[in-house]
Amino acid sequence: MTSPDIDLTVYPDECDAFGHLNQASFLSLFERARWEMLARGPGMDVFTRAGTWPAVRKTSVDYHAGAFPGDVLRFNQTLVHHGRTSFTMRQTARRLADDTLIATAEFVFVCIDRDGKPVAVPPEVGHFMNARPSSSGETLRLTVNGVNLAVEVRGEGPPILFVHGYPLDRTLWQHQLGALTGFRRIAPDLRGLGLSDAPDLGYSMATYADDLAALLDVLHADRVVICGLSLGGYVALEFARRYRSRLRGLILMSTRAEADTPEMRKARDAAMQVARDGGAAAIAHRMLPDLFAPGAKETMPQVVDRIRAMMEASPVKGIIGALSAMRDRPDSTAGLGDLEGLPTLVVVGDQDQVTGPAVARRISDAVPGAMLSVIPGAGHLPPVEQPISTTRVLAEFLQSLP
Repeated sequence: MTSPDIDLTVYPDECDAFGHLNQASFLSLFERARWEMLARGPGMDVFTRAGTWPAVRKTSVDYHAGAFPGDVLRFNQTLVHHGRTSFTMRQTARRLADDTLIATAEFVFVCIDRDGKPVAVPPEVGHFMNARPSSSGETLRLTVNGVNLAVEVRGEGPPILFVHGYPLDRTLWQHQLGALTGFRRIAPDLRGLGLSDAPDLGYSMATYADDLAALLDVLHADRVVICGLSLGGYVALEFARRYRSRLRGLILMSTRAEADTPEMRKARDAAMQVARDGGAAAIAHRMLPDLFAPGAKETMPQVVDRIRAMMEASPVKGIIGALSAMRDRPDSTAGLGDLEGLPTLVVVGDQDQVTGPAVARRISDAVPGAMLSVIPGAGHLPPVEQPISTTRVLAEFLQSLP
């Protein structure tokens, strides 16, 4: 569901001597709109049921036009950040008669207990504000770091976070999401790809990793195994660098630790121009032959067509953002030794033409205690080329974790 718009009437006693809605009354209307919204969802007592209260920590209000007695104002509320103990809500008020924007506001709340100590945001609040099923009925829309991400969540148990490659989406992991029962499988679309928002700016490995950390906060997933393929592997390494304490394990698939060479950086720039000129279809045409094991077009045409369609559906802004993030990513080789003590699995297809077994072995040799698994008959996309073998390898690793 989407958060319902709330219509409120301006009364004379809320206005000043000049007949304008005064600022104190406007704050009261913003507050009333929030409670009316909750009354239509989890209930006005959602916080008291959880033994907490949303204390306002910061408020920013901009007044754009005057409102007068008798005006009906339509309030829209959007969750723009959801942390463990805090959340940020953006509200707008428009006059219903002429759609004039009257005011915008942003409120930062911290949930506190009776002793004034921060406590977790009640899950019902995030579910009500965030969850908006897609047409498939399986995909949630969750707002983190100011962008709306599409994410699929299945099952219960220890969480595993799947991070797709470029320019793909969460459905790359279709077989693994269906087969790895006993685990809570979480598969988001990275910002700019799949069904997630595609802002013009704001792409980097750090941003992708921060998005995922915020997403896990919303889902109340504490310590996870992260599994990243290609671009997703770069993101997983950045996540391990920034949020090591949140990881139970690390799976790096079809990826590399080195930064781009000067030649590769030039190729990224050239690909950006291809995307600008020819769109996602031009990128798919250019990349597709290198993603699969030789002969895949004849032996698994449906899989090749599925990946082509997935790539062609990618937003151009997200493609360009991902290319810039990959071009500018830091070198991770020096930090591989710091992963000692973190169970790590490196997976690669034996016929990977992009990041082959030699590249994967350099990672596994550099990470103390890492395991290497080479998937026979797979190119750069083992989860779809050899789904059964890939899922089996992942299951064995997951079941081995303490």
